Amino acid sequence: MSDENGDAEPLRARRRGVFLLPNLLTTGVLFSGFFAVVSAINGDFITAAIAVYVAMVLDGLDGRVARLTNTQSEFGAQYDSLSDLVAFGLAPALIAYLWALHELGNLGWVAAFFYATTAALRLARFNSRLAVVTDKRFFQGLPSPASAAFVVGTVWVIEDMDIFALYPPVLMALALGVTVLAGILMVSNLAYFSFKDMDFRHRVPFLAMLAVVGVMMLAALDPPKVLLAGFTLYAFSGPLWSLERWRRHRSRRT
Repeated sequence: MSDENGDAEPLRARRRGVFLLPNLLTTGVLFSGFFAVVSAINGDFITAAIAVYVAMVLDGLDGRVARLTNTQSEFGAQYDSLSDLVAFGLAPALIAYLWALHELGNLGWVAAFFYATTAALRLARFNSRLAVVTDKRFFQGLPSPASAAFVVGTVWVIEDMDIFALYPPVLMALALGVTVLAGILMVSNLAYFSFKDMDFRHRVPFLAMLAVVGVMMLAALDPPKVLLAGFTLYAFSGPLWSLERWRRHRSRRT
């Protein structure tokens, strides 16, 4: 049934449907995470790591596209969280397990499960506190995409250097340490810069533009090492920032 202008039925249909563009990007996140798992099962760990990085790019785009096009919805928010759990929780855990952790027996799968669980807890905490967060400049705990990049970036670099067969015990210990550390950082109370207050519409110094070009050139020369270095620095920025704040607080008290 429609009104005299014939607009009621299309309006009702729009309300029942979902927004295509942001949810299409979110589906890309889910697909990339699933493809990463399939690639890891087939032993192609470099492709698996790249797929997780692609999921990160798509995850950064879907929310921004939804805000720019005013197509935010509760369905989109829930779909995004479920896709993030696959791409940044289950996929990195399974990649790390199939790559090296399985050699550790029960300890290996427990470490992989620990990472997947902390990713789920991190996402649940973020969603439950989204409405009450006052300072948008910081995340509480390491974001799951950055944590996933830290884990799969390690896999990518070592596979790219082709040194896994030379020192398997050392690399198994490294895989265990990186996986567990990434999980702990996700559920920690450490503050991480969100970069949400960055305004790209204003002028910046000329040297800043040169720095961006320099980083892009380095990334083009050796993507796995540059990406891993960047996300490693970000992962450790939380503990370092907390130590700096503790030092400042202690100096003021004395």
